[in-house]
Amino acid sequence: MRSLRILIAALAIIAATVTSNAQTADEIIAKHIEAIGGKDAWKKINSLSFDGVLNVQGNEVEISFVQLHGKGMRQDISVQGMSGYQIVTPTHGWTFLPFQGESEVIAMSEEEVKLAQGELDVQGPLLDYREKGHAIELAGTETIGGTECYKLVVTLKSGKKATMFIDSKSYFTVRTNISQKVNGQEQDVETNYGGFEKIPEGVVMARSMTLPYGTMTVSKIEVNKPVDESIFKPAAK
Repeated sequence: MRSLRILIAALAIIAATVTSNAQTADEIIAKHIEAIGGKDAWKKINSLSFDGVLNVQGNEVEISFVQLHGKGMRQDISVQGMSGYQIVTPTHGWTFLPFQGESEVIAMSEEEVKLAQGELDVQGPLLDYREKGHAIELAGTETIGGTECYKLVVTLKSGKKATMFIDSKSYFTVRTNISQKVNGQEQDVETNYGGFEKIPEGVVMARSMTLPYGTMTVSKIEVNKPVDESIFKPAAK
């Protein structure tokens, strides 16, 4: 009987731990959203654009990024006198990257378009994640640069996976690891964020993003700027 009581108590502890972890993941997400401006402020954002410069081995890469919630994303890239772009819509996607040897516009495959759908979410994957069809689990904590972070494993509706590291004090996202194809090969792309700033619209955004190949500094951020949807076609300039 004593063994049975011990077993029942152990099972109760396990069940409580699982429940606690699920609640804690949601609490972390709620605190994160509050820290970056709150749900109401983010819900008001329909478009986002920014300009920045990425320093790669002494070369400056100019980047212009436009995102229209649920409708399209366009990233224009200029380096060493060459200009290219990437476009994603709910049904199609294209790349034209002459500095990577592309001499013509290349259409993305169906699978690539599906995996890129997260790029159309201006408000980010954590806000209303269940309604969006994503799954999130708390995978403990990890120390990054001396900062304790919560580790959230995010599985997007598309099947794409990302790991997000949330500062346990500020609740800002300080790092993401995203599995994606780079030059045709599956890789984990790590991005570290810094220079957090609250913009006039009341939301907090990072001004600095460090990728494996360089650091990008954002010079201009615009929220809810009118977007001509024709830019989400490969012929648009």
